[in-house]
Amino acid sequence: MTSLDDTPAPARPEPIKAVPVRHPGRWVTTAVIAVLVAMFVNMIVTNPAFQWRFMLDNMFKPPVIEGARTTLIMTVLAMIGGVALGIVISVMRLSSNPVISTVAWFYTWFFRAVPRLVLLFLFGNLGILYRQVWIGVPFDRQLLGLFGLHGDTTLFTLDARTLLTGFLAGLIGLTLSEAAYMAEIVRAGVQSIDPGQAEAAQALGMGRALTMWRIVLPQAMRVIVPPTGNETIAMLKDTALLNYVPVTTELFFQLQAIGSRTFQVFPMAVAACLWYLAMTSVLMVGQFFLERHFARGVQGRAKERLYIATVPRGAVLE
Repeated sequence: MTSLDDTPAPARPEPIKAVPVRHPGRWVTTAVIAVLVAMFVNMIVTNPAFQWRFMLDNMFKPPVIEGARTTLIMTVLAMIGGVALGIVISVMRLSSNPVISTVAWFYTWFFRAVPRLVLLFLFGNLGILYRQVWIGVPFDRQLLGLFGLHGDTTLFTLDARTLLTGFLAGLIGLTLSEAAYMAEIVRAGVQSIDPGQAEAAQALGMGRALTMWRIVLPQAMRVIVPPTGNETIAMLKDTALLNYVPVTTELFFQLQAIGSRTFQVFPMAVAACLWYLAMTSVLMVGQFFLERHFARGVQGRAKERLYIATVPRGAVLE
């Protein structure tokens, strides 16, 4: 009789000889892309049409720097106005009042349907519609006529063409257009929050406005911030459309003026690309940090769920 100790031990399996999978298509694609990139860099460096010396001598002149400042100021003001008005329009769109929600829907429908270039051209020519702006009592002559009086209650009048400058017309057009897009972004962010959050806040005695400001919007920021960052970058680029208002202190207008005056249009167009690339890159960095800030709680919960999913069933979590 054999004992258990005499049972031969099982043989150890031989080590697996792993053969890496070869991807010849990747190497071919990499080689083709490298050749194309080298050809592109060589074209940029050697083609005399770029006029790099002329470009560097003219793209940092004081009028161009002033144009870049105007572009940034217009972007900031248009986005602040667009976000503020967009929040109001989104709240109106979510209202249970059919009249208010319908007005908000028509606003977003109109300003999302009309191109920004057309809007800016329209607002740049509003002086044709209103030649004068007056401040006084509306229908003053009719009201005074009811009492048998005659007179004029107008306090003062302004020339609409003097009041509505190119900068103001462009700002109004960009703000109203951006508000329509921001209204949809905010509405999507608000609707992504569980309605139970608002119901719980209202059960604690909080009003609708306070609930929206303190409970719903802070949680919706995780959904609102990424597309808002994209809208900010798009707004910075769309300021080039102010050239058609016109806004003479805008960046692209100044660069185009230098190109037209010196008959070097192409180098100044490349300079405009470099300016917008630099400014949008800075905005992208800011957008990255904002998204990371508002996604902190979500990332923490995702890591916690991943940790719980890897714990064996029946184990006790400390």
